[in-house]
Amino acid sequence: MRPLPRISIQHWHQLENFPSLSYNSTVETSTLTHNIAEKALSQRPRILVFDGPAMNSGPFLERCQADCDIVRAKSVGEGLALLRTEQFEGVYANPQDPAIWERAGSLLQADYILDVLGDGVALVHPDLRITWANTALEKWCGGPVKGRTFYEALGSPNILGPDYCPFHTALAGKPVTTRLHCRDNLYLELNVTPVCDTTGKVSQLISLAHDVTALVQQQQKLDALHKAGRELAGLSAEQLAEMSVEERVELLKHNIRRFTHDLLHYDVVEIRLLNRETGQLDPLLEEGMTEEAGKRALYAKAEGNGVTGYVAASGKSYLCSDTTTDPLYLLGSQGARSSVTVPLSVGDQVIGTFNVESPQVNGFTEQDLQFCEIFSRELAAALHTLELLSAEKRTTATRSVEAISREVALPVDEILASATAVLDRWIGMEPEMADRLKLILANARAIKQCIHKVGEDLAPRPTGLSGATKTHPKLHGLRVLVADNDERVRRSAHSILGGKFGCIVETARDGREALTMARLGSYDVILTDIRLPDMNGHEVYCHMRAAQPDARVILMTAFGYDPAHSIVKCRQEGLRHVLYKPFRVDQLVDALENDGPPPVSHAPHASTPATVQT
Repeated sequence: MRPLPRISIQHWHQLENFPSLSYNSTVETSTLTHNIAEKALSQRPRILVFDGPAMNSGPFLERCQADCDIVRAKSVGEGLALLRTEQFEGVYANPQDPAIWERAGSLLQADYILDVLGDGVALVHPDLRITWANTALEKWCGGPVKGRTFYEALGSPNILGPDYCPFHTALAGKPVTTRLHCRDNLYLELNVTPVCDTTGKVSQLISLAHDVTALVQQQQKLDALHKAGRELAGLSAEQLAEMSVEERVELLKHNIRRFTHDLLHYDVVEIRLLNRETGQLDPLLEEGMTEEAGKRALYAKAEGNGVTGYVAASGKSYLCSDTTTDPLYLLGSQGARSSVTVPLSVGDQVIGTFNVESPQVNGFTEQDLQFCEIFSRELAAALHTLELLSAEKRTTATRSVEAISREVALPVDEILASATAVLDRWIGMEPEMADRLKLILANARAIKQCIHKVGEDLAPRPTGLSGATKTHPKLHGLRVLVADNDERVRRSAHSILGGKFGCIVETARDGREALTMARLGSYDVILTDIRLPDMNGHEVYCHMRAAQPDARVILMTAFGYDPAHSIVKCRQEGLRHVLYKPFRVDQLVDALENDGPPPVSHAPHASTPATVQT
């Protein structure tokens, strides 16, 4: 649609940049006629007349017809429609007509809304020159843009796709959406809609640009550690075999430093690891810190050790909005005015701290703090993996890989459970937040797989994950959800099913966590205890069947103990598999591999020591 010029109503209906015409006995028409005559030298002006019974404009318009084309509109609606699609040099209207005033007021309001709108709006000619733009777009372009080409005004941005010629696509008559990367690291989601004239030809293009910089940067941040882990895991087994533990540590530090700067855009970073024997926080990586701060001895104590010591001692994140007034802050980088410090934790154990600083007061938001907490968990898992790899000199390769799985699996499961619970509240209500949480879930799972791959590359096995993988190929890649309040059972599930048989294992501590993960995830088998803290066996069985109708549900119980008769009720509703603790590994494997009802397991034989116990 063609833009309506700004309207100001005094004694007549006047359009900005157009000569105004009105019928008023006190207005001399000679000047107007002279102006029209001058225009006629180059082109014949077109005058739009809002006609009606109240108009008495015959003599006046007759004097104008010699030099002008008169176009009459029988109603205000018809007149506005003509203004949107055709070009006029003047508008003639009765100032006493209430419809004119009402519509003019609406146009003034619409003009104001476009001017204060946060999104950038522009009308673009088919030759890609801007004919009108609102304030937001002009701000992004650094000034007035009328007459300039669209891409030139935005500083020749990079077109990121999915459509790399959005205006040419729109000129073909199709609305299109794509993404631009502009100067000053500005990312815009661009929507271009064609406007056709009465002949069906595209007469102009409406462009609507939305600032998605924050979303893109969040996605980049969430990808950062995953990319670092993938790069480390991408080394061949021969390369890793030639590297010492110290060299692997330096390689991961290099990746963290690079991605923190390039993708997270943090220039001042400090990572310290907790020495469990002395309680001292030893510097691991620092960028932008003063020499004094880098050499400062800090301990995991709430007092006298700055923000870093407090965070390590309490296990709580700390946002310092103003370093000049915060009693805990100790000088880190020169000129720092705000900081965020979060614990690096594996499970409930703090293994270090992650600290970033900014030269701006209130340089970090609550959203920055939340992201740093998620990022620190992934970082802690990677760092803790390297700590475990330092034991490689004293143990076999197999035990090292099992240790990685044992120590990393449950903390990542906690991330998955927490992020899934938040996603369950936001999904369907806030699509953008839900997409971010889905990305966090994907990255958490990818980090765990990358760490496992690092372990496999450090200790390559010719037979794959283990000999058991070849013996039981059905189990490799099987997605298993284990719900049990006993941490030993959850650890055993990762160690046996994940480490030995190659299953993809995720665990939950109670029925609520398990149900949320089942609703929002995909599993082949769900293995659950009948005595969860918040659900009995029958409840959890029914909920799991409803959430994952294609998954097999296996119940576990201590031998002979079923006070709520859950197993009997569940068998009546189709339950096929029951495992009585402590059960043998071969009974567990049989239940996972067998689609039909297996024989009910009883007490384990004394001659079969391989059991899973509580």
